[in-house]
Amino acid sequence: MIMANTLRGKLNTGAATMGTHFLSADPDMPEIIGDTGLFDYGEYCAEYSAFDMQLLYHMARAGQCANLPLMLKPDQESQGFWAQAALGAGFKAVLFTDIRTAEDVTVCHRTIAADIPGGGGQMGVKLRRPALSGYQPDGYLDDLKATVFLIMIEKNVALDNIDEILETAKAKGVDMTQWGPADFGFSRGEPSLMHTPEIRPFEEQVIKKSLEYGVAPRIEIAEVEQAKRYVDLGVRHFCIGWDRFIYQAGLTRIGEGMRKLIETL
Repeated sequence: MIMANTLRGKLNTGAATMGTHFLSADPDMPEIIGDTGLFDYGEYCAEYSAFDMQLLYHMARAGQCANLPLMLKPDQESQGFWAQAALGAGFKAVLFTDIRTAEDVTVCHRTIAADIPGGGGQMGVKLRRPALSGYQPDGYLDDLKATVFLIMIEKNVALDNIDEILETAKAKGVDMTQWGPADFGFSRGEPSLMHTPEIRPFEEQVIKKSLEYGVAPRIEIAEVEQAKRYVDLGVRHFCIGWDRFIYQAGLTRIGEGMRKLIETL
């Protein structure tokens, strides 16, 4: 049974969206996220994790049980294989990293677009998880066309090429851009730039340019209070929190509390 891409549905209606990241290679994670009923999708940050194809199947099953569409963020070096594997498993969105040129956008589009006349893609029929209950050609194609397509703008050279990148992104149906301050500073030889006010003009340029070309900017934040500034800049799509840091913060809070208590005994 193919799960409806409710994230695509929200984007089609112009609704604001909110997701959260998870790095844990544990299928319980998307189920926990989905069971809150608060998030529009879960983003599996595979670029920073360890996984295999079977794990993607289990994650997609868990997401389907919890009515949570899943997004994959693959490493650039192996993005073609893993993007197609994730869609075959039942993921509903792909965030491509390390975009530097307009041609990179074309390559990413080709990876996940349907291999049909006029489709411009190389994605054929993957008789994997969603087809286990019976392959339905029209349903499979409709689901593939509904894939949410995102690109990272996170390289110094990408800002040099921002107009060409966004023009191609618009033409290829990119749904969102995602600003990446860590890689941006790193690519300039300034790894700490992301923690300084000097990063803001670059970030705001990506947001402004994305809106100008009609490609929605998405922003990653750690706390709710950080959202207002971006909302004022025109951002309507967010991904908030990372499971690893949420767990660390929770452990620190309860650990410090108990440490203070037992040290008085």
